[in-house]
Amino acid sequence: QVQLVESGGGLVQPGGSLRLSCVTSAITFRLYTMGWYRQAPGNKRELVASIDVRAGTVYADSVKGRFTISRDDPKNTMYLQMNSLKPEDTAVYYCNAQHPIYRNEHWGQGTQVTVSS
Repeated sequence: QVQLVESGGGLVQPGGSLRLSCVTSAITFRLYTMGWYRQAPGNKRELVASIDVRAGTVYADSVKGRFTISRDDPKNTMYLQMNSLKPEDTAVYYCNAQHPIYRNEHWGQGTQVTVSS
């Protein structure tokens, strides 16, 4: 059974940092484009960052220069380093895996990130 398990969320003050992790199982991780999405209350789920099988990255304009996405294929794990956090970054962050050819995708359950003083 495919599983994507996020961790690393929590409460942090503005300007602080968090590192999210997404550990996967039962997929050939190195073949998947991986992504972080987020959804704040009342908002649609939006792409935060993605990383393809060649480690090419895409970032939302709102997080460029503050967030860094990375992947460790031998560990089947993806990361999101979040620095200079702002209150508007508050959301549930979801891990996503999408096969670039077959387009099947999988989601994690999400981890809450709250940025507040």
